[in-house]
Amino acid sequence: MKIISFGGTDPGKKRGNNEDAYLIDDSIGLYAVADGIGGSEGGEVASRIAVDALAGAIPDLLREKGGQQPSGVTGKAELENSLLRQAFAIANNDILNTGDQNPRLSGMGTTLATILIRDEVAYIAHVGDSRAYLLRSGEFKQLTPDHSFVAEQLRAGAITAEQARMSPYRHIITRALGGNGEVLPDVSQHRLQKDDRFLLCTDGLTEMVDDEDIGRILAMASPRETVQKLVAVANDRGGVDNITVVVVWVAEL
Repeated sequence: MKIISFGGTDPGKKRGNNEDAYLIDDSIGLYAVADGIGGSEGGEVASRIAVDALAGAIPDLLREKGGQQPSGVTGKAELENSLLRQAFAIANNDILNTGDQNPRLSGMGTTLATILIRDEVAYIAHVGDSRAYLLRSGEFKQLTPDHSFVAEQLRAGAITAEQARMSPYRHIITRALGGNGEVLPDVSQHRLQKDDRFLLCTDGLTEMVDDEDIGRILAMASPRETVQKLVAVANDRGGVDNITVVVVWVAEL
């Protein structure tokens, strides 16, 4: 299998700092984006803790499993999903512990969207409104439902898509790392196909660039060019938030 990946982050046009962070580790097939919450310092710290914790926890957990199924876990997909849940819990605890030790960081949190590629399967986990997308055979689709107040209203049929897009409450998220002692990521798995293109991003991209344009650019450019073009388009359209994009292309299986 040959994976080609690239990531980038930009503060945007309106923010003086960057509260986003991202992770690329081709050696173990691990990719992530995070969007910090809790003020300039707290958000920046929380997102960095999240990706650093993930980068440390996943290799350790992969070594620890050693081919043995934990109690109550059956099947490989469930094993990998359990591993991601454990890694998110570790990241959550690291954020909470850091906030407890430093009052200036108390209450900080972050979104986190992650891809782990193992044995030709992509395992996706996320909390918050950072997203994972997949472009396959010309079809571009969002793989992660936003954990936000407005997205939940939209899924319930209480508001229209246009109302959701314009709502002043669209940035209120309902799940995050650092919110409390328990974190509940959504997890899913997707059998890889040749030429699959995955995209992870924070809402600084999706606030400025619609899905149609994101999918079109992803289909036409290399991972590096896709990241650079999407950041540029988001900034050209206002760049109201930090913008972070990671692209993972399955070039060969």
